[in-house]
Order: sequence, then C-alpha cells, then structure tokens
Amino acid sequence: MACTSTAGRDDDDKHTTPPGAAHTSRTPLNRVYIITSHLASPISPRFTAIMASEDSAAPVVVDDCRGVLLVYSDGAVVRRDGPSFATPVRDDGTVEWKDAEFDAPRGLGLRLYRPCQRNQLLPVFFYYHGGGFCIGSRTWPNCQNYCLRLAAELGAVVVAPDYRLAPENRLPAAIDDGAAALLWFASQAGPAGDTWLTEAADFTRVFISGDSAGGTIAHHLAVRFGSAAGRSELGNVRVRGYVQLMPFFGGTERTRSEAECPDDAFLNRPLNDRYWRLSLPPGATVDHPASNPFGPDSPALEAVELAPTLVVVGGRDILRDRAVDYAARLR
Repeated sequence: MACTSTAGRDDDDKHTTPPGAAHTSRTPLNRVYIITSHLASPISPRFTAIMASEDSAAPVVVDDCRGVLLVYSDGAVVRRDGPSFATPVRDDGTVEWKDAEFDAPRGLGLRLYRPCQRNQLLPVFFYYHGGGFCIGSRTWPNCQNYCLRLAAELGAVVVAPDYRLAPENRLPAAIDDGAAALLWFASQAGPAGDTWLTEAADFTRVFISGDSAGGTIAHHLAVRFGSAAGRSELGNVRVRGYVQLMPFFGGTERTRSEAECPDDAFLNRPLNDRYWRLSLPPGATVDHPASNPFGPDSPALEAVELAPTLVVVGGRDILRDRAVDYAARLR
C-alpha cells in the first residue's frame, strides 16, 4: 500500500488488521517514549472486569496483573483487550506497516514496519514485547509507537511478533513462539517470500531485541540460534546482535535490588513473583531454565557462539542486579 494511503485507521480497527493488509503512519511521533518500565511509580488503578457476586460461593479474583489479567478461584481467566493506561498511536506518515501470520494453527501474528522512503535494503530489527509473559501484545499502542519510531529513526524493517501468554500457555510456549517467528522470517528469504519484505529487508543484517519478558525471549533465541544447528535453521539469515531492555530474569535467591524494591514500584516483588508463578510450569521454581539463565539445569553457554549483546537496565530497576550479573557473565 502506498505511503499516502489512509486505509486501516487505527481508531477504527483497534490496531488489528487482516494479514497482508498494509497501513501507513499519519500523525507526529512522540519524541519521548517509554516502552515499559519496572521503575518505582504509582500503581495504576485496577480494572474491574466482573462485579463481585453476593453469593459467597462465587469465584473470586486470586491473581490480578495490572487489571489487564484476572485469574479467578475457579480457574477462569479474564483478559482486558488493551493496557491499563491510555496511549494514542502517533504516526507521522513516514512508516507503513502490515500484519502477517507466522503460526496459523495457533492464530499467532506479527506486525511488520518499514520506512516509506528507502533506496537500499534495510537492516531488520525484531522486537518482542514485555509483560511478564502474561500480558502485552504487538497491537497495544505503546508497542505500536515504539516500533513506528524504530522504523523511522533507525531506518530499519521492524518485526514485532506476538506469542502465547500465560497462564493459559505456560513457558516455554512464549520462547517457542519467539523462535517460530524468527524461523518464519527466515522462510521469507527465498524466491517465494513476501515481496513486501524481500524488497525492503536485508536478511543478512538482523538484530533481535525485546523488553522485560521480550528480553528473556531474546536471550533464549541467542542460545538456540548461537549453536551450529541453530544457525543452520536460519538458512541465509544472519543475526548480528541482540538488545535486551530490562530483561526479565529470576532466581530463588533474592538479589539486593529485589529485596530493596519499594512496594509502590510499577513492578514490585509481589507482581514480579506473581508473573513467575503464573508463567512457569506448575511446581517449577524460579531457577527453572526459562527464568534463570544460570540456574542448575540451564544450558551452558560456553559452546554457544553469542552475537554481540547490549543489555540495558535502569539504575533503580527491581531486576537491575540480575541484568548486571547477566551482562558480566557474557563478557
């Protein structure tokens, strides 16, 4: 679709589109943008999805993740369609995007972005959203804004996949979906690939990124595709680097930044623990390989050829110490 088109208005389709339909950006980009944050800030008011029943035997909420995800005592899961905060999508007309499916049986899609103006093949930047493996979507406005800005300012093709969420789909489901999205992208590098991608993307310059849980997915992809067998899975695709923004790692032993995290932090200890309890396999501890990259059963990294990795974390982030330790061990 041409970059002057106004088809697929975000306020009409609520940021979802049929696979293959292209869209263009329209309004000014934010100059200051937060993807997501674990830093101390007031907790958003809870979203009430179902009014409490007067019947004492009625199911009650046993887990509440920012009001976006409610888990009831009878096992029912209620999800809100969007985030607990209101954020408009801001475009400036320089980026076009479309949706595609990478796992049709599971209904999993991704959103592709590319600058309208380009005179050469562009590097590719994968972005996996955060949300403690329990909430989040490529269609959320904060994710959309970030990807629009990446495409415009980096001059890159941006790929933003969704993945299955917990507790309905516990780990390693999200990690497997992250790998499936990258393998789908690799399958597009051949003659039968989507021309929307092949005419814009340089498949030999791919970077994998994610924030929070998405950063954890990036780690697991680095391990899988850093092996000889993993690299062969990607064919002509070359991953040149990884960017982990506030990666969501865990462990049974508390770190100092976890122990000192204030209760009014946006991501505090109770919510941090809740995400792991809902996302890890039943009965697993936080030393599970999905959460602790250096746990007792986690794969050794010595035999893995890791691409250059940038780890970014806030100085007061609850997960600061784990990210610092992770970066130190990669050196």
